[in-house]
Amino acid sequence: MISLSIAGGIAEVVLDAPHKLNSFDAQALKDLAQAYDDAADAAARGEVRALLLRGEGRAFCAGRDIAGVTPETDDVQAYLGGLLQPLLKKMSAFPAPTFAAAQGACLGVGLGLLLATDVVYVADNAKFGSPFANLGATLDSGGHWYFTERLGMHRTLDLIYTAELMSGADAVAQGLFSRAMPAAELLANTRAIVAKAATGATGAFTSSKELVAHIRDQRLGLWDAMAEENAEQARLCKTGDYAEGFRAFQEKRKPVFKG
Repeated sequence: MISLSIAGGIAEVVLDAPHKLNSFDAQALKDLAQAYDDAADAAARGEVRALLLRGEGRAFCAGRDIAGVTPETDDVQAYLGGLLQPLLKKMSAFPAPTFAAAQGACLGVGLGLLLATDVVYVADNAKFGSPFANLGATLDSGGHWYFTERLGMHRTLDLIYTAELMSGADAVAQGLFSRAMPAAELLANTRAIVAKAATGATGAFTSSKELVAHIRDQRLGLWDAMAEENAEQARLCKTGDYAEGFRAFQEKRKPVFKG
């Protein structure tokens, strides 16, 4: 169900079970975690400088695979707390820029995978929300935090109570994700952006990724955030990419970063 390919400095992770809308059972979560571990090992060797996550078929990921779940004996804590949450933390901490291209249904676990990705591009026809009202369950995978943070309390509870879904275009307009585009153009456009990122200053990108996460999680004010930026810039100025960037600017040529 999960495949990983590495070429040209890019790791491409594919959810490949379109017959079940790329929904996840426990084994699939383990397989995805292994794919990210393998990609991170390749990044440590300098072979990966950007990662793309995508799903095959008409949906990115419809959520948890509950086809064989018996509600009375379901150990949901083992699934969510024991497998999913560690996976999402691993994805968030990936040591290079990460991107996702999402089409069709992006619900439950699928939403969580996107929330753990740095940059998310969505098809106009993508679907987001909380269908759990129809299951007697509640939104999971970090959805409560993310929706409340981006949409506010009233819109979040509206989506949860009604189980209505928003389109990819609406999700971008409301500040949930980065860009929306026609489904037919989504993968090609995303791959082009990822390819450009894979030739960039990976160390500087990773510094920004860590800064943004720290500002978010610690609720830093302007001056504290600026102090951390200053420290990161002082660290980066000792790197080869920093020197290359300045020399290229001074020589009026395109920089060649080594990551």
